[in-house]
Amino acid sequence: MKKSWIAAVAFSLIAVVQSYAYAKDLPDFTVLAETQGPAVVNISITQNMKAENAVPFPGMPGDEQMQEFFRRFGIPMPGQVPGQNGAPQQEYKSQSLGSGFIISSDGYILTNAHVVAEADEVIVKLSDKREFKAKIIGADKRTDVALVKIEATGLPKVTTGDPNKLKVGEWVAAIGSPFGLENTMTAGIVSAKGRALPQENFVPFIQTDVAINPGNSGGPLFNLAGEVVGINSQIYSRSGGSMGLSFSIPIDVALDVSNQLKATGKVNRGWLGIVIQELSKELAESFGMKNTNGALVSAVEKNGPADKGGLEAGDVITRFDGKPITASTDLPRAVAAAKPGKVAAVEVLRKGSQKTLNITVGEMPTEGTEVAQTAKPAAKPEVNRIGLVLKEATAQQRKKLSGKNGLVVLDAQGAVAQAGVRRGDVILGLNNSEVQSLEQFNKQLAGFAAGKSVALLVLRGENTLYVPVKIPVGK
Repeated sequence: MKKSWIAAVAFSLIAVVQSYAYAKDLPDFTVLAETQGPAVVNISITQNMKAENAVPFPGMPGDEQMQEFFRRFGIPMPGQVPGQNGAPQQEYKSQSLGSGFIISSDGYILTNAHVVAEADEVIVKLSDKREFKAKIIGADKRTDVALVKIEATGLPKVTTGDPNKLKVGEWVAAIGSPFGLENTMTAGIVSAKGRALPQENFVPFIQTDVAINPGNSGGPLFNLAGEVVGINSQIYSRSGGSMGLSFSIPIDVALDVSNQLKATGKVNRGWLGIVIQELSKELAESFGMKNTNGALVSAVEKNGPADKGGLEAGDVITRFDGKPITASTDLPRAVAAAKPGKVAAVEVLRKGSQKTLNITVGEMPTEGTEVAQTAKPAAKPEVNRIGLVLKEATAQQRKKLSGKNGLVVLDAQGAVAQAGVRRGDVILGLNNSEVQSLEQFNKQLAGFAAGKSVALLVLRGENTLYVPVKIPVGK
């Protein structure tokens, strides 16, 4: 009994010592809050709207059904004059909140583009409670960065750091106005770097577990030295609140955008005019590659910079302008960072051989070019080796394919259907070879051993992609 009591006391003492040591190692954010807090601002947005374009209960599921309920029972919708259904509705002001931070003492402020999007009035509130009407200098939706300006001098400003020096596991902190609660600080660690998000090709996001909520958007992310390393931009959430997955725009990306916005009011980006996709293990095997490094080109826009420079569908870009392309997400950032008009060396793997192309980078257009396709049934459909029923494209269809030959998919069965090929797709190529005819395509298929993966270049609607398909055993 006495020994067990002594052991219990010993374990308790050890726990206390460990807790003290752990607490002693935790970072102290008090100095950061005191010195950097004054440079963080609250941004309130006012947008003039007409009630006819609004829903009666914003954010509630089934808004259209609710409107129908009001109409059916003759109840005036919000903004309507009672007793006059369909009458012109009144204007009202929509308000929202965000955050920002001062980057120069003469009033330039960084925030998110989505915070000030379509705003009719932007009010900036400083930590000392002063309020200023702000002017939007420019906003870039592709990176979600905006620059606004207030007429003031002698303002406190942040110090910017190098996000490239951040390490996963490093402590970071955010200051902002979650749910309108001004100058709220939250802290956490860097969870990942260079994170790619769907539809976000130009930003290598910093992922953290810092608590970020609505109202934090546009606020700064600090390292322990009190330097801004990012702009808090997005969260992953099923509830609308923080779930420990927040994403910040690296400050070097944001400053490059803001400098261009300040100088010209817009952002110029490099452009090649290609469609790319990630290299899977199966696709790499079909192209005879030993690894999945690089960006696979699945389409080249006719007369675009890449087309003029000799780039072809099926090429794997491994290096652009001296920068290695490990994943497909590396390429859009590298190309966008290149100045239009620059001649860039592009290293590609083509049919097993390395080539270097010198391509003059173009300027990214605001809208892409459409590619259309149609399909026509085959007279005598036959299922080929991988389960496809194909028909050669007509002359009219080839015209819409920029003169290229294509095989229209009438049916997909077995392995090829499981790989994702479906009716209405157009097969443009097999591995590195363009389709010439149905006979040539099936003859080429016959040359592959059972169990080997091949890559089909598929046109679906306006998009092209490579689909890996394994040759069935026994075929």
